[in-house]
Amino acid sequence: MKANSNAAEIWPRPPGLPSPVFSDQRWLDAIFLHWRIQESVAAGFMPAGVRPDVFDGSSWVGLIGFRMEQAGLGHGPGIPYLGSFNEVNVRLYSRGPDGTRGVVFLSLDANRLPVVLATRAAGIPYVWSRIRHWPPFPGGDGDLQQSDSSGLTLARSLGDFPLGYSVRRFGRTAASSTFAVVPRLDTAAADPLSVFLTARFGMHGHFFGRTAYIPNTHNPWPLFAADVHQFSDGLVGAAGISVSGPPESVLYSPGVRTRFGRPRLVNTAG
Repeated sequence: MKANSNAAEIWPRPPGLPSPVFSDQRWLDAIFLHWRIQESVAAGFMPAGVRPDVFDGSSWVGLIGFRMEQAGLGHGPGIPYLGSFNEVNVRLYSRGPDGTRGVVFLSLDANRLPVVLATRAAGIPYVWSRIRHWPPFPGGDGDLQQSDSSGLTLARSLGDFPLGYSVRRFGRTAASSTFAVVPRLDTAAADPLSVFLTARFGMHGHFFGRTAYIPNTHNPWPLFAADVHQFSDGLVGAAGISVSGPPESVLYSPGVRTRFGRPRLVNTAG
């Protein structure tokens, strides 16, 4: 079963990655939850020169959880301990002055303090948190197989087994989040909205007082529709975005391998 067989038909071609490659990573067990928000709300969080990206007349805010695995420098091996951790982020969708699509992160929770400190020094809004991943497979990672064509494929069905993430930031009144989904592995997500939300090949952000874009590249996500199993979130609200009701888009992916290239400054003149 390949969830991205139809998605590949409408998936935009990843742009060429400028050298040098400075990181090679694997993003596994990804859950994507999304809500519509007004474009004017998203605009207030955009870096200088960047505007919100819009689908179906709306901007979108996402709550995304995944497992970072074997993140390394350049083409080298994954860094022991520091290269593997859980992450949950809140993000918006952006377009640069040249039309380049990306994401803008409002927060990124991770459970590796050195990673948080290093990325915050560069202007990326990481937060140190306790994050628990609910294992999707009774047998663990052995149920995932490498695939040269699509990065990662499922070796067997998840059935009705839920998977999810729970986050608690440090501090007595700090924000927390718990969410879990049950993937529908017989329902590939190849619709235009799913592609819009996941075919993102870089991030816009403030870095050392300037607007910059960090590009990445990866194959199409193998995407599946999913049903919400459990949900209680304070991270989106803590980021300054108000949403209500269940997410309009709920997706699951076993994961992709991605590579990051050289950042570039965004021309904000005019």
